[in-house]
Amino acid sequence: MDESKPKTKVILAAVDTGEYDVERSLLELEELTKTADGEVVGTITQKRPAYDPGTCMGAGRLHELSDACENLQAELIVFDHELSATQIRNIENITDVRVIDRTMLILDIFASRARTKEGKLQVELALQKYRLPRLTGMGVELSRLGGGIGTRGPGETKLETDKRHIRRRIAALEEELKELEERRKRQRIRRKKDSVLTAAIVGYTNAGKSTLLNSLTDAGVLAENKLFATLDTTSRSIELPDGRSVMLVDTVGFIQRLPHSLVEAFKSTLEEAASADLIIEIIDSSDESAIEKIKVTGELLTELGCEDIPHIYVLNKCDIAHDELCIPHDLCSVRISAKNKTGFDELLTAVTENLPETAKIMNLDIPYAQTQLINRIRENGKIITEEYTDTGIKLEALVDIKIQKLCSEYEVGK
Repeated sequence: MDESKPKTKVILAAVDTGEYDVERSLLELEELTKTADGEVVGTITQKRPAYDPGTCMGAGRLHELSDACENLQAELIVFDHELSATQIRNIENITDVRVIDRTMLILDIFASRARTKEGKLQVELALQKYRLPRLTGMGVELSRLGGGIGTRGPGETKLETDKRHIRRRIAALEEELKELEERRKRQRIRRKKDSVLTAAIVGYTNAGKSTLLNSLTDAGVLAENKLFATLDTTSRSIELPDGRSVMLVDTVGFIQRLPHSLVEAFKSTLEEAASADLIIEIIDSSDESAIEKIKVTGELLTELGCEDIPHIYVLNKCDIAHDELCIPHDLCSVRISAKNKTGFDELLTAVTENLPETAKIMNLDIPYAQTQLINRIRENGKIITEEYTDTGIKLEALVDIKIQKLCSEYEVGK
């Protein structure tokens, strides 16, 4: 984001129907607004049994919102839940200020953060699917499109196109993404075939996933103290204490009430977690709402079909945590500081212990007549030490599971 640009003055609005914790959700909405270079100058809420179909809020509270916009010189109103095109138009008519909802704000952030071709396509697909049902009735806000929060990203000039054109664009985007998804699937199959172990780094946005990947691998992934600092999948290999290698895969951050269209759009990226051998969940242990965020992440992982994959809970930012976060004893957890690079030995040990056994270190004494076996060990594993004797070759080697049985008759010191 451009730091030199003046920040957009924003008022947050929400209707509390009892569906979720509005106070906590508004705190998150404020963080999202800051990430989009907005400055929150006020917040207005109203308790109602249901949303008003025409204006979301009641008439009295809407006029209070209008007065607040005038007094605080607000340029944008962000509602904490999805609005219809009719609701947006009616609220804008009353307040004379541009209105977007939580989903549009998140889409705006995603649009500014996507870097790869796949990331940009996924964002545009989500944007087009969001806009399609809202084309009817979009009048006032179209005339206000002059840049700023909620107007960025691929597809922004297509707001005025007809539904048929947008449907064609959605179909084209889905076809392109399908091709990229097939390529990603082939890569996953190849990794499995080549016995490449993978560990998906997942967690709430801004928990420190990219910082951890950078600290472990020097990956150079953008790591900022902002929500959704990175959207694009990054993979890097590291060596474990037992000599094996594992591919660490960074994934897009989760968030409370993540719009379904975004879960759908980023499914191919998130499927990296579903196909991984291990889930490494990063948790900001300094966050007062960490337990709730673990729950949100757990629900999304279940939705992706990850519940049977081995799981490590990594409690990050322990250097600044005031209270010790309690994880049930039957779950594997490790305390670290990704920024200060502490706790990494314990983390790598936990990763080693929780990955499926694909190779193990063996001490072997192989006769010269069986040197072809050494070549197979070298091809599928790793020779650590090698010593030539009168009777054969003594090895300490990381031996792939596929040939451990063949090697077992030459194992020494069992």
